[in-house]
Amino acid sequence: MIRRVIHIDEAACNGCGICVKACHEGAIGLVDGKARLMRDDYCDGLGDCLPACPTGAITFVEREAAAYDEAAVLANKAKAAAPAPAAGGCPGSRMQVLRPAGQPSGCPGTRAQSIEHDVSAATDGPARPSEISSWPLEIKLVPVRAPYFNGADLLIAADCTAFAYGDFHRDFMRGRTCVIGCPKLDGVDYSEKLQAIIESNDIRSITVCRMEVPCCGGLEMAARNALARSGKGIPLSVTTFSVRGDIL
Repeated sequence: MIRRVIHIDEAACNGCGICVKACHEGAIGLVDGKARLMRDDYCDGLGDCLPACPTGAITFVEREAAAYDEAAVLANKAKAAAPAPAAGGCPGSRMQVLRPAGQPSGCPGTRAQSIEHDVSAATDGPARPSEISSWPLEIKLVPVRAPYFNGADLLIAADCTAFAYGDFHRDFMRGRTCVIGCPKLDGVDYSEKLQAIIESNDIRSITVCRMEVPCCGGLEMAARNALARSGKGIPLSVTTFSVRGDIL
């Protein structure tokens, strides 16, 4: 049948993934860093995704397409809303409170697990200790409520920043609770999860570290939207790095 569906201009798409979240029917996904209409029968032709696109890559077209299937959309939503397996099932996603060597462990009653970093000697001098203070780091895996968020200076960092900037641990992670993500690879809008974290904990400040590439704008936008929706007056700062590791 001929009907109205969305069209995504791949050349104009920057892969930010905002439209994926804006599509309530789950019709859009990220493929190879570009937004794509995954199923015609999931697209209702109303276009909630159009105003969300920062580059104007999404438009309407009239073409041959499968009829909108509301039952299939609802079934897909129910599947997506199914409870995730308990974190205890995967050791890699188990919440842990860490601390660099030499620092006090804090209150034993709130410590999920305390681990000392082993700083061994290197050929060119002592190794620099890690400044990771909690686990997991990925926004998708981190719990909404955790003892290390209360009273914390929250660092929201793009995955690539720690690799681009050589002293990232010392200059940005030290003294902060860090969460990381990549909106282009994960294909999600983090704003809802970050909003829940901000609302559920006593966050003192928020620092966003991102790369200069356009897709990193999705991380900054998610942080700003999450803070605005939370209604809290928490100071937020953004640091942008070039692909060569310079602070811009």
